[in-house]
Amino acid sequence: MSRVEKAIRIDQHGGPELMRLVDVELGEPGPGEVRIRHMACGLNYIDIYQRSGVYPMPMPLTLGMEGAGVIEAVGEGVGHLAVGDRAAYASQPPGAYCTARVMPARAVVRLPDEITFETGAAMMLKGLTVQYLLRRTLPQGGLNAGDFVLFHAAAGGVGLIACQWAKALGLQLIATAGSDEKCQLALDAGAAHAINYRREDFAARVREITGGRGVKVAYDSVGKDTFEGSLNSLAPFGLLASFGNASGKVPPFDTGALAARGSLYLTRPTLFTHLATRESAQEMADELFAVVLAGQVKIHVERRYPLAEVAQAHRDLEARTTVGSGVLLV
Repeated sequence: MSRVEKAIRIDQHGGPELMRLVDVELGEPGPGEVRIRHMACGLNYIDIYQRSGVYPMPMPLTLGMEGAGVIEAVGEGVGHLAVGDRAAYASQPPGAYCTARVMPARAVVRLPDEITFETGAAMMLKGLTVQYLLRRTLPQGGLNAGDFVLFHAAAGGVGLIACQWAKALGLQLIATAGSDEKCQLALDAGAAHAINYRREDFAARVREITGGRGVKVAYDSVGKDTFEGSLNSLAPFGLLASFGNASGKVPPFDTGALAARGSLYLTRPTLFTHLATRESAQEMADELFAVVLAGQVKIHVERRYPLAEVAQAHRDLEARTTVGSGVLLV
């Protein structure tokens, strides 16, 4: 039997004003699916890419990639979740901006009782992103305590988690951010060094910090504006992990640039490749929950918006006035 729920939907790509709160019919979960009633939904920059058309999506589209709530119904073949379980996820397809949804159970995991719904909604996509970067997207020879890594946008939701997790791993994370205040936030979270890229040439400063050698890996979610500098920050055989386009897409470039800078590696990873199986999703979530419950990573929920005020949430994200994480409250 179907019932009516609320969802934020767009019918075409464009600005925040196109998002509308609409009624949607919701039925029962099919095989391999669950129905989850949201308590909170996460806000992420990928939502803006999908809304604006940087990442073209089929229409109509309900946005949102992560959420937390309570399992209401379980489809055939789902054994790791039960009705009444507290749960959280970061998952394809989009659709988290709603009061409840039916979705694939593969990437939905039980949320520990000690973690609130707000924290769960704010941590899954960002925290699992940091997990696959620092633990799975590694340079030649891996990462060891004492190694230097470069992390852009370090005062954002992903970045602040990365600063803390890197410190727990014994890494020397060099953070970049767009203001002295944001640099201080990164340092407070565990970054070993912080560079205000608006005032300094971050690649030159990285060379200075590392005694001229460069970092083993640069994690870059900014894209066009930082790509060249990220390459210039790498040590020989270093890895550039380009995992976002906040400033625009990286333009085509000559792969000979990798040879000229010391046999560099370049990858464009995505979280959802890593979350492709239930076993992988559970393993990644278990590691994220462990560092959060141990107090090594604290999730900063800076802004909370009612679901109906999602347009303002997107404007704030695009203006880069936010730090930490934001959530929509359902």
